[in-house]
Amino acid sequence: MRHRNKTVKLGRTAEHRNALLANQASSLIEHGRIKTTLAKAKAVRPIAEKLVTLAKRGDIHARRTALALLHNNSTRTATVVGKLFSEIGPRSATRNGGYTRIIKLGPRASDSAPMAYIEWVDIAVVDETIVAPETKKPPAKAAKVKEVPAAEAAGEKPKRAAKAKKEE
Repeated sequence: MRHRNKTVKLGRTAEHRNALLANQASSLIEHGRIKTTLAKAKAVRPIAEKLVTLAKRGDIHARRTALALLHNNSTRTATVVGKLFSEIGPRSATRNGGYTRIIKLGPRASDSAPMAYIEWVDIAVVDETIVAPETKKPPAKAAKVKEVPAAEAAGEKPKRAAKAKKEE
């Protein structure tokens, strides 16, 4: 029996599961909303909420603990932790838990896995439209000056060239 066992296995080894949940938590902090399966969303929720609680504390030990939970000391992780402590933590300072929400979407087309969004509660609705980056147009080329024959410039109509006869 699984009494008092809260760990969701997700069909992975412990190392793989911890890496997956750390990556999903990083993506949630970075993007504000991620689309994933319902089971993964429910598994990443406690980790994300613990990270926000650390961010509300804001001291150096909390930063180091957050880096340890996100596993990887790369530049991406450092920027994610910076965003967590500078934006998300202060924004959630008055809230006593419940920092995330899970929105169920329905089954995925390929394998009918239940899908869901997990997002921050206090963030504005994330717009899913993709804006194409503005491309720089090359500088406008100077208009080519059309050479006008002297007869036309004087106001006379130009004579039409005789049509070439087709050789049969």
